[in-house]
Amino acid sequence: MRPVNSIRSIVCLLVFTALLAACQGGIHSGTGGVGTGGGEKHKLAFVPNNASDFWIIARKGTEKAVKDLPGIEVEFRIPADGTAAEQQRIIDDLLAKGIHGVAISPVDPANQTPMLNRAASQALVVTQDSDAPNSNRVCYIGTDNVAAGRQAGDLLKEALPQGGKIMVFVGVLDAANAQQRYQGLKEALQGSNISIIDVRTDNTDRVRAKSNAADTLVNNPDIAGMVGLWSYNGPAILSAVKEANKVGKVKIIAFDSEDPTVEGIKEGAIYATVVQQPFEFGYRSIELMTKYLNGDKSVVPASKQIFVPTKAIKKDNVDAFQKEMNTLIGKG
Repeated sequence: MRPVNSIRSIVCLLVFTALLAACQGGIHSGTGGVGTGGGEKHKLAFVPNNASDFWIIARKGTEKAVKDLPGIEVEFRIPADGTAAEQQRIIDDLLAKGIHGVAISPVDPANQTPMLNRAASQALVVTQDSDAPNSNRVCYIGTDNVAAGRQAGDLLKEALPQGGKIMVFVGVLDAANAQQRYQGLKEALQGSNISIIDVRTDNTDRVRAKSNAADTLVNNPDIAGMVGLWSYNGPAILSAVKEANKVGKVKIIAFDSEDPTVEGIKEGAIYATVVQQPFEFGYRSIELMTKYLNGDKSVVPASKQIFVPTKAIKKDNVDAFQKEMNTLIGKG
């Protein structure tokens, strides 16, 4: 009887091995096979540079992409303190999880390039909102920030036809988008009677952002205009100007469309804001990574940059803009 049992055991072992091999054959490991065979999905991530409301709209874009595109899952990871160190911690965690693609808005592109290159050696890396052109990122998706800065400068010249002194505010000036917007602003103001006193940074601290604006109003009683280059700077400036009873006396140019900024335009307290399209940042980043990982390299242009145009929002078009945004994010 023992020989029979041995034969049965060998047969069972062979059948089990064959079944296991068949099951494993339907699942492809590595980036090239994700989303095929056994149903494994592309693991993608979207990493902003701070916790601003701006990114809520971008998140809606990523969520729409998940609905539209099969075979993907997306993690949306917001750095709590808006620092490069926190972004690195997030990237390290994502890589440890086996992420296949990540779209990031680097806070400090020059100093984060080694981190981005390390990530690019293990996964697809796309920059969005803020570029790191010297890194191994595959593509940048976002605003032409120099052009956006020029647009802000043109709006400022409309608001201050007689010229005057202005102050500029931003989170950090190391970020590429901040540098480029500032560059475009200065280019637009060349030859005008508008002079920039200085730039005040706040390290994405909203309390400090408002304090910077309030201090400027106290220390420069003849200030004519204030420009906020990041989304939360507009509301911070507006709050300080209101508390100083200088609404209308100090012209404000903002970026993006946080609720206080939009309301400030309606009230006439903010002259204009340059709005980006963060929904498109979110959607297009996920769409590009999905197609690229599926083998379609043609989605990346030769320039390795995809620019999403900005819009100038003033009192005459703010209601239409707000209605459009509410529809886009499913609000109201």
